[in-house]
Amino acid sequence: MALPIYASPLQTAWYYGFRFICAVIFFFLIFPIMVIIPLSFNAQDFFTFTPEMLAFKAEGYSTKHYQDFFTNSDWQNALRNSLRIAPMATLLSVSFGTLAAIGLSQSHVPFRRAIMAILISPMIVPLIISAASMYFFFSRIGLQGTYMGVVLAHAVLGVPFVIITVTATLVGFDKSLTRAAANMGAGPVRTFFKIQMPLILPGVISGGLFAFITSFDEVVVVLFVGSAGQKTLPWQMFTGLREQISPTILAVATILIVVSIMLLTTLELLRRRSERLRGMSPG
Repeated sequence: MALPIYASPLQTAWYYGFRFICAVIFFFLIFPIMVIIPLSFNAQDFFTFTPEMLAFKAEGYSTKHYQDFFTNSDWQNALRNSLRIAPMATLLSVSFGTLAAIGLSQSHVPFRRAIMAILISPMIVPLIISAASMYFFFSRIGLQGTYMGVVLAHAVLGVPFVIITVTATLVGFDKSLTRAAANMGAGPVRTFFKIQMPLILPGVISGGLFAFITSFDEVVVVLFVGSAGQKTLPWQMFTGLREQISPTILAVATILIVVSIMLLTTLELLRRRSERLRGMSPG
C-alpha cells in the first residue's frame, strides 16, 4: 500500500523504517544461501572464493562440480533413492492427511482437538526424539533398515503438513454443497470426488508439496531408520561434509535451492487460486 499524501512525519518514518527493517531481515536470511550459488561454480576444489572468481575471470569458474554430481555413482544412487522414497511417502501423507482433515472437520467427531494435537505432534516433537522412537519401534516389527520403513517414517513427518493445509482450505467450504449432492442421490464417495475434492484440491496439492519437500530434505530420521541401501541425497551430503569435504555438495545445494524456489512459487500460485475459488480475493 502506498504512503498517503496526508501521512504525518511519524507515519512516514514508520512506513520507510518498517520497510528498511524487512529488507535487512530478508538480506540476513537470504545472503548465506545466495553465497552458495557462485561457489558451486568454483573451478578449484575449494569452499572459498578464489582470486580469479573475485576478479570475474572465466578461468575461475567451471561446471565440473555439477558434472561430478551427474556422473558420480554415489550421488546418482542417493538421488535415485530420494526419488523413490519421497513420492511414495508423499502419496501416503496426502491420502491419510486428507482423510484425517475431512474427518476432523466434522463437528460430531469426539475429541477433535486432542486427535488433531496428536496428529500434528511430529511437527512439534524434536526430530531426534521422533527418529529414535521410530528406530526402536521399527526394529521391533522388522521395518528398520528397509525401504518401506523409511517411506512410513517420512509419511509420518508429512501428514501434519497435509492436515494443516487441507483443514485451512475446509474453513471456507460450504457444507450445504455436500448435503445438496446427497439429496440428489450421490453417494459419499461420488460426493467427495465430484464436490469436495475440486474445491480443496489446492490445499491437498500444497500439503503434498510440503510433504515432498520434508521427505526429500530429511536426513535425521533416515539415519536412524534407513540403511546403506536407502542412502538419500541429504544423507550423502551429510556424509560428504563429515568424511570428505567435496565441493560437489555446493552444486547439489544449488540444485535443491532452485527446486525449492520452484515449489514455493507453485505453492503461492495454488494459495491464490484457492482464495479465488473461495471468493476471498478478486479474480
